Order: sequence, then structure tokens, then C-alpha cells
Amino acid sequence: MKIVVMGAGVVGVTTAWYLVQQGAEVTVVDRQPGPGLETSYANAGELSYGMTSPWAAPGIPMKALKWLFMKRRPLFIWPLISPTMWLWGLQMLRNCNEESYQTNKSRMVRISSYSRDCFPDLIAETGIEYDGRAQGTLQLFRTEKQLKASKADQDILAAYDSPFEVLDQEGCIAAEPALAQVKDKFVGGLRLTADRTGDCRMFTLALAEKCAGAGVEFLYGQTIRRINVDGDRVTGIDCEPAGRITADAYVCAMGSFAPRVLTPIGIRLPIYPVKGYSVTIPIANEDAAPRSTIMDETHKVAITRLGDRIRVAGQAEIAGYSNRLGPHATDTVRYVVNDLFPGGGDLAKAEGWTGLRPMTPDGTPVLGPTHLANLFLNTGHGTLGWTMSAGSGKAVADLVLGRKPEIDFEGLTAARFGK
Repeated sequence: MKIVVMGAGVVGVTTAWYLVQQGAEVTVVDRQPGPGLETSYANAGELSYGMTSPWAAPGIPMKALKWLFMKRRPLFIWPLISPTMWLWGLQMLRNCNEESYQTNKSRMVRISSYSRDCFPDLIAETGIEYDGRAQGTLQLFRTEKQLKASKADQDILAAYDSPFEVLDQEGCIAAEPALAQVKDKFVGGLRLTADRTGDCRMFTLALAEKCAGAGVEFLYGQTIRRINVDGDRVTGIDCEPAGRITADAYVCAMGSFAPRVLTPIGIRLPIYPVKGYSVTIPIANEDAAPRSTIMDETHKVAITRLGDRIRVAGQAEIAGYSNRLGPHATDTVRYVVNDLFPGGGDLAKAEGWTGLRPMTPDGTPVLGPTHLANLFLNTGHGTLGWTMSAGSGKAVADLVLGRKPEIDFEGLTAARFGK
């Protein structure tokens, strides 16, 4: 069976791996000159199985208003004249209630828990090196109010059998010794012990090499201009410069850019590109650097150890398809790493980056079948593309090849958005 995967980010490459391992003839098409050069390139470096939650949650509208007035705010909204942006925002607001949150959370956890189980097998099969660590994520609270509010998260983690530890100040320092020098800046934390960390770009590159070795063909530098449809089937994709590419089945794993090729064929997905920022800095002092990942709850910034580097990522900017990296765009993430790990990294050598997260208003990715018999989706993972990549890649590959997936697709498909 010949299959075309559209997109060579971590989700597309992982999907290709599971397809080729089951005997499919796979071609991956991407507009970039190589794999993992969009959202996968310099993300937070987290496999966040314990922090799988939708952004749309009770209380978020009021928090968002407060964030807009913070000096180092985690949220920026540019008032664009864009019906798509405002409709997406309205849909997100409609999900900011307890019932929707629980429904969306359960759907997301279904995927991330399956991915958590699949990922170690994938690493064992491939032997991939990716600066990986398995020391969990420490959600750091600067105030007692944040610590008390985490009780709701603890209840949810317990309900979904996701292991965690509630830590006082000394417990946080035991997990991350470098925090001892700033112990006056936090009161406690929530440690998610099942989480892993690593370099998503390194992982994607290595897995793409494994895919190529197994027979996957990668066509880079290809802009997908059109998906051709006849009746209830896709008959090919028109690429520039390659021309028309045909297959028996097609998987769209194009992240934020999926709506651009799907809308013209009648598949309207509320996926919006939410911009994020990161810096990568070399470690200057091992004793002052983090061991794993710390999530600063106040600024919504993640600080992750990647071998001899530190990746600091965060912020959410709603500004359309803008990849502009302004001179002060990374000021917030720079401030947070210097505030919590002063001297740990050499900020003078920081490499800034920005990327677009493919966000759905309910937080849940869009997986599985469409109204077209041979077109399947694996997109809209938001900030959790790497976290969910193994699970969603394997489940979608099974579906494409006519096998029974090991997870239920109820609530995960495009059908939840209506016709």
C-alpha cells in the first residue's frame, strides 16, 4: 500500500515510521529542506505526559485578562482584522467551563498516556539518541495561592493514574539543587515523575534517518498547492516543483498549515497558529544549571536541560502566521532563566527562535478519518506534538492500514466540529 504523509515534523515522521514498519510504501512531503524545521525545531524539550491539559479551562478568561497587563506577560494578543482568529478565540472561550474541560482533558490524556507507553518501545527499537532524560517535570510555584490551586491538578492527575509528588521548598531543591541559590523566590512545587525531556529536533532528525533506511522516501522543498478530489477519494496532491504525487492513502500532518490545504476541499478545522518563543543557551556552570525541566507557573515558561545546553521556552502570541523574531521577543524567557538559574547558562550566546503551535480551541488534536475515504488526519497537537507523537502516529498508522487501533478515536476526529 502506497501512502503519502504531508508534513515532516515530529508527528509526520513518527507516523511514517509506524507505517513503514507495517510494510507500507511511504513518501513524506514537506516544504522545508529537511525534517523538523517548523514547530519541532526548538520547542520546550518536554514529553509532558503529566501536564497534558487543554488551555481552555475554568478561570482562564480572567487569568488571561490579568496576563495582558503583566510586565513579562505569558500572553500577547494582536487585534488583527481576522474572522478566523476571533472565531477561534470565541470557540476557545466556549470550552472554558468545567464540563468541557473534563471532556477535553480525558481525550487528551487518552492520547498522551498511550504515547507514554509507545515511546520507550520506539526508542528501544531504534536506539535513537536525543539528549533524553527521565527525571520528570517540576512545576514551580512562586506563591502559596498557586500551590493551593494545584490541588485541582493533583486530583486530576490521581484520577488518570499519572504519578506526581507535592514538594515543599526543600523538596524542590532536592530535585533541582541549583534552586538553592534562589530559594526565596518560590514556596513549593508539583513534580510530575513520569515526564521525560529531550531534544525534539534531534529526535526527529534521527527518526527520519531510520525511516529513510527502512525505505521511506522524503521529498523536501515541496509546496503543496492542492489536494485533488474525485467523489469521495483523494486522487493526488499537486506539489511545486514536483508536480502531482499519487498514492492509495494520504495523511495530513501539517500542523498549523493543515487548514490551508484542507479548507479548499471542504474540511474546515479550527486550528490556529499560536506563536511561541525559545532561547537555547550553552551551560556555563553545571552546579547552577537545571537537571531536568522546571515550569515557572507565574510566567508559563519551561526551562529544560538538553545535554550541555539549556532550552527556555514559553509565551503565547496570537498574531496569525507570523514568524517574526523581534529584538525583544525573547526578553521574558531570558528573564525567567536568569531569575531562577542565575549563572547557569551563558545568555550572551543565546540562540533565539520562534515557532507556530497548531492549537485547536478544545486543546485536543484532530486524528483519524475524514469524509474522504482515503484521507486521514494527524494534526492540531498544540504544544504537545512531541508528547503525543508516538501514540497518535501509531494509532493513525493502524487506522490507515486497516488495523484496529489500540485506543478509541471517539471525540478525537474532525467529526466533533460538525460538518
